[in-house]
Amino acid sequence: MSGSDKNLTGHEGLIGEPLVLEFDNNRLLPELYGEHGKHLSRIEQTLDVSLANRGNQVFVSGQAENCARAEQVLTALYAHLERGAEVTGGDVDGALRLSLGSGGQAGQASDQSNGKSMAESSGKNNGKSNGKGTARGKKLYGGVALRTQRREVLPRSATQADYIQALLKNELVVGLGPAGTGKTYLAVAAAATMLVEGKVDRIILSRPAVEAGENLGFLPGDMRDKVDPYLRPLYDALYDMLPGPQVTRSLESGEIEIAPLAFMRGRTLSNSFVILDESQNATPMQMKMFLTRMGENSRMVITGDPSQIDLPFGAKSGLRDAMEILPKIRGVDIIRFGEEDVVRHDLVTRIVKAYNRRDAKLPTDRQNKKGKSRSEKQDEAEARNDD
Repeated sequence: MSGSDKNLTGHEGLIGEPLVLEFDNNRLLPELYGEHGKHLSRIEQTLDVSLANRGNQVFVSGQAENCARAEQVLTALYAHLERGAEVTGGDVDGALRLSLGSGGQAGQASDQSNGKSMAESSGKNNGKSNGKGTARGKKLYGGVALRTQRREVLPRSATQADYIQALLKNELVVGLGPAGTGKTYLAVAAAATMLVEGKVDRIILSRPAVEAGENLGFLPGDMRDKVDPYLRPLYDALYDMLPGPQVTRSLESGEIEIAPLAFMRGRTLSNSFVILDESQNATPMQMKMFLTRMGENSRMVITGDPSQIDLPFGAKSGLRDAMEILPKIRGVDIIRFGEEDVVRHDLVTRIVKAYNRRDAKLPTDRQNKKGKSRSEKQDEAEARNDD
């Protein structure tokens, strides 16, 4: 990590004096800076600024627009710490992604009253800014957060912020997009938040057990033994949001229910937060059955990735079928995530992009004269060669 206090006047786009950020609580600063200053280093590398920390002050040097972004990120993360939460590397990356991806709002960081950037307008206070509870930090997340018993969940992309708002506002939300965008995790966080706040009486989490063909009765063990392997990702998200003993008690009492999609038939789900995960593996009949389970004072969330369908060849995905119908219905909010919203390891983003590029080049079944898939044609060609 490098830092410089030199006067930068004379370089176009650079602020004349380093922007000084002051933070009141010194005990929070080690976590804000990260071990060996790794969080500051990450901000420096991503925003192309220089940061130097001295006591409870951080000196920010660089282009005015980038300094404004760095100020916004640091003050937002500091406010997160003030609320008793932790700041992880993922939180830092999420704040940076929001700052860079919000265009003329966080990215330009402009002062609407005079058209100046935040870093320039800070000159009115001798280049100093108090990091405590500043409006600049609050603007980064737009006041959007989910507060569960174990942690505060903040959006890590602009699409995630829209998704959280939709989860809190609408009765039926559909989250579409690639793996790693937080569709399921945020839905479970919203469910846990509403359960703790008393807005719903129970949480119901479901997935199609497509690997077993829904023939769960033939699997060994009792019912929980049969379904647990298919629903483990939902358990993981729950234990991240609620204390372990509470999750165990809630599962035993039925306050939290995790079940395969096949078990939803014939039920009316009232006063519940219901999540259908991996919905691309549901059939159209199953999807219709699920959607018509909604009872009074209930919310439903459907998540899925249309590019990862595991149904037998030729079977239509219930998610794709629903997307032909649901957009026309009032009260349904559909949030679409893209590869830029992947919040796992950077390598995951690159992998998703590579697959998308490859898939875009592959011919579709409709383009094949006989409606056969590419793999089927290859199999037939190999069979002819063997003959």
